[in-house]
Amino acid sequence: MYTIVVKGKPQGPYSLEELKKLDIFPDTFVRKPGMDDYKEAHELEELRQLFGFLQPKHTPQYFASFDQRLMAWAIDYFLITVVYAVIIAVAVFFVEDKQIRIVLVVAGFSLVPLTKFIYNVIGDCSKTQGTIGKKLMDIKVTDDYGTRLKLVSSIVRNLSKIVSNSTLGFGYLYLFLNRKNQCLHDVIASTLVIKDRLL
Repeated sequence: MYTIVVKGKPQGPYSLEELKKLDIFPDTFVRKPGMDDYKEAHELEELRQLFGFLQPKHTPQYFASFDQRLMAWAIDYFLITVVYAVIIAVAVFFVEDKQIRIVLVVAGFSLVPLTKFIYNVIGDCSKTQGTIGKKLMDIKVTDDYGTRLKLVSSIVRNLSKIVSNSTLGFGYLYLFLNRKNQCLHDVIASTLVIKDRLL
């Protein structure tokens, strides 16, 4: 059974057969049991099939903002750094030689960026479509059609961050110039970061 919004007011519930007789548009807000919020009709697979709606390439109102993405990055970096700090602290505790301690600290923290790269690659193409930071911020990474990334796409996206970084940050600020809130590496990899609306 489906509830729809018509002129700002919920109506229904209706069965699929009853919906066929109504004027349902791709952007009509629809809700069914198990959903905590409304979605646009074109986002529900059964309604796309019923009405012949095309699967959207993007849903503008769901694009993740710059501050959400920045906070997710900060959370992930903090968590990885804390894990390395604990490991290094334990290792240093058992090492008496000062030079070896310094090597352990430098080597340990130099691995943080590499670890984050691997973590992002795995996280972006996982079932959650994002890292712990993204999950906490209720955002996820998708392809241009809103579906889960394949491993190759995830690798391309995260390698392309080298380009975003090499532009002295412009690759990230490009988000403000892009109508889909894509950073430069998202454009290169044809990916989106959206607010999680899968309920």
